[in-house]
Amino acid sequence: MALVNLTQDTFEGTVTAAGITLVDWWASWCGPCRMFAPVFEAASLQHADITFGKVDTEAQPELSAAVRIMSIPTLMAFRDGVLVFSQPGALTATALEQVIQAVRDLDMADVRRQATEHAALSRSG
Repeated sequence: MALVNLTQDTFEGTVTAAGITLVDWWASWCGPCRMFAPVFEAASLQHADITFGKVDTEAQPELSAAVRIMSIPTLMAFRDGVLVFSQPGALTATALEQVIQAVRDLDMADVRRQATEHAALSRSG
């Protein structure tokens, strides 16, 4: 699948869709972002079943602030609308493949159960 440029208008609908969505938070002036871009693009060509989104933090400052992006590049992984991975820093191709496989291997029923338990603890504590 080709890369999808995400905006404040398209972000939520994209990351809450069924399946896996990877989001690269970047800026044109960021050296590590420019190093990670071809790795991210190559992975998008290898994994047609995954949505690969990019958010230009300079063009989307409100969106970047809303999700608390503090460092770029940051990679986020969503599966079936749930944020399951978020990490700043450029990844190698091997590391990105490991993230993709880990996200594929997740037991989403268990992830949702843990999220529900965490939310209940947060409310009671």
